[in-house]
Amino acid sequence: MHSSRLREATQVCLRGCCPNPIILNDPEPDQAIAKTRGTSSACRHDFAAMTASSLFPNTNFTNHESIPSLQESYIQFIKAYPKYSQTSRVDEIRSQEYSHLSFSNHVCLDYIGVGLFSQSQVKSQPSDFPMFDITFKSGNLKSELLRDGEGSELESGIKKRIMEFLKISQNEYSMVFTANRSSAFKLVAESYPFKTSPKLLKVYDHESEALDSMINTSEKRGARVMKAEFKWPRFRIHSEKLRKMIARKNNNKKHRGLFVFPLQSRMTGASYSYQWMTMAQEHGWHVLLDSCALGPKDMDSFGLSLIRPDFLVCSFYKVFGENPTGFGCLLVKKSIVPILEDSTGAGIVSIIPPKNLFRFPEDSSGTDTELEQITKLETSDMKEMQSTLMKNKATENESSIIKCRSLDQVDSLGLMLISSRGRYLINWLVSALTKLLHPNRLDNFPLVKIYGPKVKFDRGPALAFNVYDWKGEKVEPVLVQKLADRNNISLGHGFLNHIWFSEKYEEEKMKILVRNSKEKETKGITVVTVALTFLANFEDVYRLWAFISQFLDADFVEKERWRYTALNQKTIEV
Repeated sequence: MHSSRLREATQVCLRGCCPNPIILNDPEPDQAIAKTRGTSSACRHDFAAMTASSLFPNTNFTNHESIPSLQESYIQFIKAYPKYSQTSRVDEIRSQEYSHLSFSNHVCLDYIGVGLFSQSQVKSQPSDFPMFDITFKSGNLKSELLRDGEGSELESGIKKRIMEFLKISQNEYSMVFTANRSSAFKLVAESYPFKTSPKLLKVYDHESEALDSMINTSEKRGARVMKAEFKWPRFRIHSEKLRKMIARKNNNKKHRGLFVFPLQSRMTGASYSYQWMTMAQEHGWHVLLDSCALGPKDMDSFGLSLIRPDFLVCSFYKVFGENPTGFGCLLVKKSIVPILEDSTGAGIVSIIPPKNLFRFPEDSSGTDTELEQITKLETSDMKEMQSTLMKNKATENESSIIKCRSLDQVDSLGLMLISSRGRYLINWLVSALTKLLHPNRLDNFPLVKIYGPKVKFDRGPALAFNVYDWKGEKVEPVLVQKLADRNNISLGHGFLNHIWFSEKYEEEKMKILVRNSKEKETKGITVVTVALTFLANFEDVYRLWAFISQFLDADFVEKERWRYTALNQKTIEV
């Protein structure tokens, strides 16, 4: 079943640069790949053994006061992962460029992504002055793509820098900026020719507002929506079912439809094979690659010269917990643009330089009297700000170089360093959480239930889990999130769905599935979510572990409720 292109991509990815080898889930590996898989399995086995020794092996914890200190845990961590010390450059960048992460006493674990600018770069701007402004455009997606290249110098510079970062050629792809990730998905749904390519097949193990918007729009335009399923309990793709949906006969139509695919789950951290994109392309599907859940340098592993998606969605929406909030990006292969249909284009934005704070009103005639009045209103601070803006503008005009310091930093760190650091941290956290057991239970009842991959070499930097009390009842994820926030830890919560249970787990299925509050007919699991950015450090994951361990105290939630009341704050609703 391997095409020559797939074989070539496999050879590239097996050299160690690729966290998601194409051979994963491969139904018909050849002997060479099978041999490499044997070597890979050995490496993964060794990694699992390293992780097992990263936190006092053969030891479980039943009391939050008995867990080892941060220093003790870090010493053990470094013994298990000595190469973590080689990532110290990340800590230097964090200290110099993102001081709020180290000195605000707040742990940010509630989003995946990368911003354009560092915190120090934003703070160097005049007070309350943005790095850029965003304005909404009228028109439709197709016309905007055909006008590729138009825009302000700032917009063109940012576009060029992002495409360089993503390793995408401007000769092959056109790009538009969108208000957010949801807008990018909806624009594709409004423009895709579902009349001639009527199917939409998505591969997501969780609820997503962006995907919901795309599905609703697609269905209104006549699309037939299909959804991949994920096997309980590891949340692996149900390969047999997905393969059948991809290869199903198409009544002689040229294209089957749109295959919407992420390379890993932004909730469970499960990684998926590149092979699914290749298989979809070979069976006549257009491919939309959702790169929003990927690490900041994972695009370097794509080999896009071999596997080119027709659409790609990404976003740059936070500066690690601070504004500006940013925007989404939609990239479309130029060869696809002619088949797109006209749409409203709602959600397309322009990136423009910050608005001039010292401009005349629109109805001003610019007389000497008006100029004199404005001059009288200027303070010394305003004059200083104006001077800074003029210098910045002059520098921009002289160079046309857009400084996206966050992107420059991750480029300098490289894929191997970033992925290795994240691998050590997320797997230590998984191992640490599984060592928390309720006291006075003969069945070694765990405090935490993890959904998706456990300790695994190629898992992503995201984690979905739930906390259970000593009676076996789930602590609601929203409550865990609120209590974490009171401990200066930002967590997320979500809804896992499209879960497939074999007969073996039928009884378990009845106990754990709940109905979605938005779509009553959809059943799934509400979960707490964690995401590690490339700047996460060991203290971040340790503090989360120490917080979760407090739920080993049977009265922890009740104590927190009374403490809230004592502080004259609003009581948390359980």
